[in-house]
Amino acid sequence: MVEKQIIINEYLDYLKNKNFPCIGAKAALAKQQISCMVAGNLACPQDDLIILEFLYDFTDDYRSSTELYHSAVILFKEPANCDEKMFDHLLWQRLQALSDLDATRYCYDKRVSPDPASEHFSFSLKQEAFFIICLHPASSRPARQFHYPAIVFNPHAQFEKLRQAGMYEKLKHSVRKRDIAFSGSINPMLKDYGEASEAYQYSGRQYDETWQCPLKIKHG
Repeated sequence: MVEKQIIINEYLDYLKNKNFPCIGAKAALAKQQISCMVAGNLACPQDDLIILEFLYDFTDDYRSSTELYHSAVILFKEPANCDEKMFDHLLWQRLQALSDLDATRYCYDKRVSPDPASEHFSFSLKQEAFFIICLHPASSRPARQFHYPAIVFNPHAQFEKLRQAGMYEKLKHSVRKRDIAFSGSINPMLKDYGEASEAYQYSGRQYDETWQCPLKIKHG
């Protein structure tokens, strides 16, 4: 338990870096609306059910809140040494497993597309769409380099609420400006929802035009 709390504290401290570009993550931290869980190995299915229940509980809490900026983070102890290509492979392996388990209990969020190639795709659990951001030590994006592999789940509806409130564009431009200052360049995979599938942005790896998302949605 102590070791897990140390890993969580490391992640929270990582977000506190004044130069860290994601203002949304900083807002969630300030509001104490980041839920963290520490799992074993990203390559292993042993913790899949525990992760899923953790995310279900997070979803229930998020839905009962009137506040913006909620985030759920799965931090993995292993693998410690993993290049970007391998991390990408393991990420989609885990997301596939979580999606398959979810499909036995819930339908897909009807507000988004279940087709990973669609510009309206978003990952769904418990009928709630999530925009995913990943971190790991070998990421080519400095803003995504963290000591441990991590998968961050951000409720997709939050971005729609920000758009409706007229806050999204200002937030987006601020984050991108900060990312350029932090990373030296803008993320080449960065696209707005509705322009291209957000699956391209999940792992942080730069894909070429031949890449196809390996996720196979089995809901309904």
